[in-house]
Amino acid sequence: MSVLITKEAPDFSSSAVLADGSIVENFQLSQFKGKKIVLFFYPLDFTFVCPSEILAHHHRVAAFNERDAILIGVSIDSTHTHNAWRNTKVNDGGIGPIDFPLVSDMNHSIMNSYGIIHPEGTALRASFLIDENFIVRHQVVNDHPLGRNVDEMIRMVDALDFHTENGEVCPAGWYKGDDGMSENAASVAEYLSKNASSL
Repeated sequence: MSVLITKEAPDFSSSAVLADGSIVENFQLSQFKGKKIVLFFYPLDFTFVCPSEILAHHHRVAAFNERDAILIGVSIDSTHTHNAWRNTKVNDGGIGPIDFPLVSDMNHSIMNSYGIIHPEGTALRASFLIDENFIVRHQVVNDHPLGRNVDEMIRMVDALDFHTENGEVCPAGWYKGDDGMSENAASVAEYLSKNASSL
């Protein structure tokens, strides 16, 4: 597995089903340079943990939009399978219409460039937060049985924004509205004197 933190995000161009249901052949990640990007990989359409994760992301699209963050899902399925899954009702095991694109990685080149291939040939449950300069700032990778927490990615977007705007760092368990720290001993001591017992 690759650790991409501090590195430029691997670019790609592939077919995708967009939020409006249309299919495009040349969906390119770098078209979103200048915005934050939340790129997440999942194993397969029409499986088990995956629809719960897709819907968890879908239900938080407004929260990502408020933070000027673009949400993109990727799996090795074809756009036809993505489209069929979108056109299957949730009660029948589908995901219904969702408000972000699903990219097709049938030749496995995207997940290979991100270093998150499971031994069986699908993608691990991997999420990447890419900043406005196209640099990977956060990544988390789970094995197939372990569904991810989408709210944690929202927290990471908030933390990145806080650091970018204030230059301060975010301590353990930081949430939007909490105090940060300057990168010096006095600031750390002040923060810990107030918060150490609650960490």
